Amino acid sequence: MSSSLPHAHPDGRAGIDAALVERLIAAQFPQWSGLPVVPVEIDGWDNRTYRLGDAMTVRLPTAAGYVPAVEKEHVWLPRLAPSLPVPVPPVLALGAPGEGYPFPWSVRRWLPGETAARGHIADLSGFAASVGAFLGALRRCDPTGGPAAGEHSWYRGTPPAHYDAQTRRCLAALADRVDPDRARAVWEAALAAEWHGDPVWFHGDIASGNLLVQGGELAAVIDFGTSGVGDPACDLVIAWTLFDGESREAFREAAAQDPGTWARARGWALWKALLNLAQDAGEDPARAAVELRVVEAVLGEHDGRG
Repeated sequence: MSSSLPHAHPDGRAGIDAALVERLIAAQFPQWSGLPVVPVEIDGWDNRTYRLGDAMTVRLPTAAGYVPAVEKEHVWLPRLAPSLPVPVPPVLALGAPGEGYPFPWSVRRWLPGETAARGHIADLSGFAASVGAFLGALRRCDPTGGPAAGEHSWYRGTPPAHYDAQTRRCLAALADRVDPDRARAVWEAALAAEWHGDPVWFHGDIASGNLLVQGGELAAVIDFGTSGVGDPACDLVIAWTLFDGESREAFREAAAQDPGTWARARGWALWKALLNLAQDAGEDPARAAVELRVVEAVLGEHDGRG
């Protein structure tokens, strides 16, 4: 569930390249100078990532809006890691702006694995249970002093009402593609299911691209840029984006959340799918089909569960 930032970066992704990374490393971490710098095969939008030798990566934010994640991960990932059942990115160093690059950046240990496409997963229900168990362990981590949900987390961990106006605009724009009455019922139920629990840790972007698989099983969880302390409902969206049928039920059982949290999670899933559909405006039929399946899964579950 990537952020809803406009697709524009004032400093431009094209301004970040291997040569820049080499200069930054040479200037700030000369002990690693001379190691080969190669772009990763599958990169994200918020950051550019490069392999540094065989055992490290360099991660650079692509815009100012993504900068708060750098220090947040640098501080909190080492504290969270010992309590989690699979590895999270080991942070080795925090870089400073330099060589014409305006933001802080980080060096991490490389975590092996493939992203969690269905073809990489041996047992989807077992994998779903592992993801649910990871989220349970994350929620049990001590939240004391953790970053309260807000702008730095793109409002994951806050009530879905933050995106109420945007969701209603999307519903109006997509009335010919999505049943507006059924979708509105899901959204209203999400708004009504207010969260009154104690703040807990959430990841904020539990999606296939941030889950690594080895030997068909969950091997690591990466990209905690939208993490924080608040309402964990946003972490359940993968129930409809990757899982279905038995695997969804396995995830539901392992995640062990109450009906209100699931109602808010359906709202988060609906918001993001509608936003993607509205932004694509029919330009990517394959992606639109995926988002429409998510919408229908959410609406169908709401219809069936009330």
